[in-house]
Amino acid sequence: MQAEIIKISGMSCDHCIKSVENAVKKLPVEKHEVKMGSLYVEYDPLKVSKEQIVLSIEDSGYEVIQ
Repeated sequence: MQAEIIKISGMSCDHCIKSVENAVKKLPVEKHEVKMGSLYVEYDPLKVSKEQIVLSIEDSGYEVIQ
């Protein structure tokens, strides 16, 4: 199991949190928690990669801060 805190820019309201949450829910992650400006996620690297998680966030309209 892998755990990450991913910093996200461009989030400013509850709708932003819901958008990121909905994007992450579509992935096979074990656990996630979205807060303003960040995502805590636990996942199995054999099922989903960090790059896939980042792309999902970016596809929902937000920028991941590396």
